[in-house]
Amino acid sequence: MPDSRDRVFLRSNTIIEPLVDRFYAWMHIVAPAQASMNLANVQVPLLESYLQSPQVHISASGNPALRGGYFVNVEESRAAEVGELLDTIKRERADMLAFAAAVAEVDELLRQNATGFDLTPLYPKLPAALNGLVELAYDTSNQASAHLIEPLLYHSNAFDRRRQSVQLSLDDGVERPFILSTPRLPSPDVLELEIPFDHPGLDELMRARVEGTTAAHLHEALGLDGAQAAQLDRLLVPEPSLAPDRHIDSGGRIRYFGHACLVLQSPEAAVVVDPFISTDNRHGDRYTLDDLPDHIDLALITHGHQDHIVLETLLQLRARTDAVVVPRSSRGNLCDPSIGLYLKSMGFTVIEVDDFDEVPLPGGARVVATPFLGEHSDLDIRSKSTYFVQLAGLSAFIGADSSGIDPVLYRYIRSHLGGVDKAFLGMECDGAPLTWLYQGLLTRPVTKKMSDSRKLSGSNAEQAAAIMTELGAGEAYVYAMGEESWQGHVMATTYTPDTYQIQQIEEFLTWCKAQNVSAEHLFNKREWRW
Repeated sequence: MPDSRDRVFLRSNTIIEPLVDRFYAWMHIVAPAQASMNLANVQVPLLESYLQSPQVHISASGNPALRGGYFVNVEESRAAEVGELLDTIKRERADMLAFAAAVAEVDELLRQNATGFDLTPLYPKLPAALNGLVELAYDTSNQASAHLIEPLLYHSNAFDRRRQSVQLSLDDGVERPFILSTPRLPSPDVLELEIPFDHPGLDELMRARVEGTTAAHLHEALGLDGAQAAQLDRLLVPEPSLAPDRHIDSGGRIRYFGHACLVLQSPEAAVVVDPFISTDNRHGDRYTLDDLPDHIDLALITHGHQDHIVLETLLQLRARTDAVVVPRSSRGNLCDPSIGLYLKSMGFTVIEVDDFDEVPLPGGARVVATPFLGEHSDLDIRSKSTYFVQLAGLSAFIGADSSGIDPVLYRYIRSHLGGVDKAFLGMECDGAPLTWLYQGLLTRPVTKKMSDSRKLSGSNAEQAAAIMTELGAGEAYVYAMGEESWQGHVMATTYTPDTYQIQQIEEFLTWCKAQNVSAEHLFNKREWRW
């Protein structure tokens, strides 16, 4: 350990933003096939549109009614930098753009030629960008598709760690702008690190939140030059800001960290679910990274949406987490990238689970993966899981955004695993349409009417009540649905008391009261002890 006089700690309000070609990183712009499709079909057209009419984008970005829309929020004086970024992407990501074009070409090849007969003659017609990376196959209704050999994609020209970088800055409490559509350009008050996400120096920096180190060690670990070292030193302080009650000595505890993030603890074990954690607590109304236990046994990921697998938070937990538990994908399906491969490419230790697989925890606790229904716009996505957690004598159902569209499922869960003490449910019951998140992966256009009919929706009041009835749970807790102010950069949602989702939550809470079920609509922070 360094001399205590030289030891420094990372400031608690340090923001770490992972970027890919300067866009905020989430799974669909990191995983090779999905990144290629989004680059070609969303990001490049978006930048081209901005350069044609910067003021249209800037005006739309400032319009509350268009919050969460795909507009580039960069002042016109920096349009030349956006142009340079676009030129760089077209020049240096040509292989990825070719891959995306090849996916569309194969889709058309199958549409025209796969009529139920032998697919072997089509292999010589595959575009070069996909040779050795796909298998053609029918399903039992003779619908043909190309299955990606996804592990190989991480060793192909569709994946390049040189796209990755990290920006470090201080959280000033001002809500960050929507991040899915605007590239992060350099700024004088931001430290730019041109390093990949699996760089060991990032773990050294994250450990400095808890253990402390020296500035010189961090400078060397991250390979900083003099100017970068001076910027990093602004993010370092001589004392840690860790919460004194971040551990417990007896019993059990669950803490709600906002959105769908829960931390479940016993003296022997700690589990964090869908980590999405604020870095700013100047108002004392939320938990932050300072409130996490120093060591985390498991991080549980329920599904691949950008508000549930938040790379910005996960990178800060990698050095203190034994393993990340993720649902297994369907293998090779374009709309269902492997969460496991994605995280392994960044140096995480991963445990992949199927429905009803069990992962033990110290102290006799356990996590069981359980099925997740709906919420993915009716796409064939299998990499989604709810969880049943037993810890310190209590059982909790972690429902994420799973829907009650077929409540009999939850009857099966109860018969298989037993009753539930606390159930945590998502009720974003009028979610975004299909194209808001999946436009880049579609090889055929869909009508607006079709897209709007296929929502990213969790349970409404009736469905949530059915889940509770079938689980036999005594307590129900509804997640905040992007209502917390510090999540606007990812969620871009706005609610009023008259909003349909809020009305449905109130209806569900009224039902719970009539059934003598303890229920609550969560917001910002909450703690349960037993």
